[in-house]
Amino acid sequence: MSRFKPFFTRNILTIIVLSFSFITIAQDSLDVAVAEKGEGVYALLRKKGRNPYETFDAFVSLNIDNMRDSIHLYEGRTYKIPALKKDTLEEVTTEKNVIENTVLNDGKGYDIFGKKYNRIPTKSTKLKNAVYYLVSGHGGPDPGAMGTYIGKSIAEDEYAYDITLRLARELISHGALVYIIIRDMNDGIRDERYLKIDHDEVAYPDEPIPLNQVARLKQRVDIINKLYKKHRGKYQRLIVTHIDSRSKGQNIDVFFYHHEKSKNGKKIAENIHATFQKKYKKYQPNRAYSGTFSDRTELYLVRKTHPAMTYIEIGNIKNKKDQKRILEPDNRQALAKWISEGAILDYTKK
Repeated sequence: MSRFKPFFTRNILTIIVLSFSFITIAQDSLDVAVAEKGEGVYALLRKKGRNPYETFDAFVSLNIDNMRDSIHLYEGRTYKIPALKKDTLEEVTTEKNVIENTVLNDGKGYDIFGKKYNRIPTKSTKLKNAVYYLVSGHGGPDPGAMGTYIGKSIAEDEYAYDITLRLARELISHGALVYIIIRDMNDGIRDERYLKIDHDEVAYPDEPIPLNQVARLKQRVDIINKLYKKHRGKYQRLIVTHIDSRSKGQNIDVFFYHHEKSKNGKKIAENIHATFQKKYKKYQPNRAYSGTFSDRTELYLVRKTHPAMTYIEIGNIKNKKDQKRILEPDNRQALAKWISEGAILDYTKK
């Protein structure tokens, strides 16, 4: 036995050395990046050639101890980048998909999302046969709630619309049929903090938006209810996105309304709310999430529309902390993604 011992020992040592070398190589090959001033998670991931919508959660898991409030980066610090996976996503470019999703005027591509985002990867078919109507608050002659950022006016309708476009893109990527009710064909998804105010939004498919508030709301109700009748028998949901206006000192979390007599409306509001609670617990464990969901049937769109619906208030446009939630494009994308995850949860639990 003794003459075999040196051979056995040498092989064990060789295996240990090789294993250590492999670990060292693996550590050395880990992709990292240094956060620059003002850079968010999505911008950093894009810089490293990653799809930020697919790798956001993995990035946070790798770097959660090196982030402020579990979501923001520190300037000058080094962050681990999730491994680059082979892109096996099928691009949704067929004319059939484009027409079915009714987000275009010309049938040639997803132009409503802008040139940068007009191609949508197919992430799953989880929402196949689901129909969504998305309404961003105000628009056209009515900018909605107003605030101020670096001496410039910021308007509710611009930011609610950007979040709505991002949400639409997420839902489509999971196979949903999506109607964007308030539309601006020359804005697209914008990655700036300051979104320029304009008044050229129209109502689906291409109707001028009335100045009168009641007429404006009735127009939206009529469009949605007509489409609802067309898709009768299918799973249909309406998601309305607004940004509130309160005193500057009032910081509010995202909260949700539904019709008091709608079981399905309460369910989708509850599922999106539960998703936000889960996300806050994961990404901002040091502060409680105080957003709520409740019935508010006196709201015109809540009362008059036929699909089960949730009415979402994103934050207070006048409050500095809430402004970060809407001004940062990465935060707008995160909001859209979380809402979509809540919508998926609702659909899969139907």
